[in-house]
Amino acid sequence: MSARAHQHRLRRLALRGAAAAFAATLVGHPAQAQDFAITNATVALGDGSEPIPGGTVVVRGGRIAAAGAGVAVPAGVQSIDGQGRWVTPGLFSALTDLGLWDVEAVGESNDTASNSSPFGAALDVSPAINPASQHIQISRAGGVTRASVTGQPGGSIFAGQGALIDLGADNDAVQRRRAFQYVVLGENGGRIAGGSRVAAHALFRNALREALSFGDEGEGAPLTANTREAEIELGDDIPLDPRLVDNERSRGQDVLLTRFDAAALVPVVSGRQPLYVGVDRASDILSVLALREEFPNLRLVLVGAAEGWLVAQEIAASGVPVITEPLVDLPSRFEQLGATQSNMGRMVDAGVKVAIGGFSGDNQPRYAPQQAGNLVALGRVPGASGLTWGEALAAITSIPAEISGMAGANGALAGVLAPGALGDVVIWDGDPLELGSTPVQVFIDGIDQPLQNHQTRLRERYRTPQEGALPKAYEW
Repeated sequence: MSARAHQHRLRRLALRGAAAAFAATLVGHPAQAQDFAITNATVALGDGSEPIPGGTVVVRGGRIAAAGAGVAVPAGVQSIDGQGRWVTPGLFSALTDLGLWDVEAVGESNDTASNSSPFGAALDVSPAINPASQHIQISRAGGVTRASVTGQPGGSIFAGQGALIDLGADNDAVQRRRAFQYVVLGENGGRIAGGSRVAAHALFRNALREALSFGDEGEGAPLTANTREAEIELGDDIPLDPRLVDNERSRGQDVLLTRFDAAALVPVVSGRQPLYVGVDRASDILSVLALREEFPNLRLVLVGAAEGWLVAQEIAASGVPVITEPLVDLPSRFEQLGATQSNMGRMVDAGVKVAIGGFSGDNQPRYAPQQAGNLVALGRVPGASGLTWGEALAAITSIPAEISGMAGANGALAGVLAPGALGDVVIWDGDPLELGSTPVQVFIDGIDQPLQNHQTRLRERYRTPQEGALPKAYEW
């Protein structure tokens, strides 16, 4: 088959699958949250503590009302017998590409990177997220209830602004637009910026300085008809400083950023929007931490940090959290020469707040429990550093939620079974960190979610195949 024919076939399959997914979303009005209690279950709160046998979880009005041992079920609340199963908060997947692509090989269906865009920092993934994506449905069936979504760097070291989503079966996936900015340095950033880390850092620091200048030069500027335009550039979720209006004429010609990109970075340099920085090498991590000497308001989050254990004390002292892929132990690049599966355990032991994340492509969000479970097993290997069971569950629930800004201070509490937290609850048929365990029921905001998806439908279709029957076409 020629390359063109292969590409045409992929497009046909992608369109056919998309049509089936769209049809599956036409299911009437959104469901309403119900009050319920799950009793007689092993309850894991997601806060780092160990599981509680014979526990109860009560959800009222879409929020957790109570959870733990000795919890009474209020009168009139529906009771679900857990039958000894396990109950946890919904999984929170940090840094995913959920909803951004259908088929990776079909460029028209893939919105993960903008290789030829004139913009970088101003890119916003929110409009591209597809709530009907099969990847969202499959992840929901795996116990994932919320996630942060980001694109990948294309023509710029800035991948743009990520979003926070829930995986509910409705059309309202995006819960917070422009929730963070993502930039890559290290080898990848050096390649994009011109061939070296030197170029990447110069480009990065220049961008931050231009954003500072963009804000400073707006001081004293009068409110004009451009106010709404500036608000759109900065994001509806970022409070607009009216001084950042109508200042393009004062920027001069010696700038590299477009006005749109400069405006998008103003919340970063002012500390109102977190900055996620992709780095792996220990020296690169230290260079990123040192940026706060020049830009003290940066709210940094390290992404990757394959050699983080080598500078764990410095990361802990800085208070900067980390999102990492925990099972990276064979270096695929020179910047990962110090990679080890003990990386996460050693950083946690040093006092670093670390979440499991970086789910994209074949590394699917539903694999998070398996990765967390491996870290529990690693703790039993002599000379290795793993996590306790409670720490491992927190690394895929409450900690990524906290890093993403859902710790209850300025946003809803997620990833934990605590009074007032979002009613995201998963019932498992066994220990969720064991490979053979699967969710049997998933609630998001107290709403029971469908677990069917394209994979489950294929399983049921071919569970008992009939001899001589041809594969069925997609059904509307």
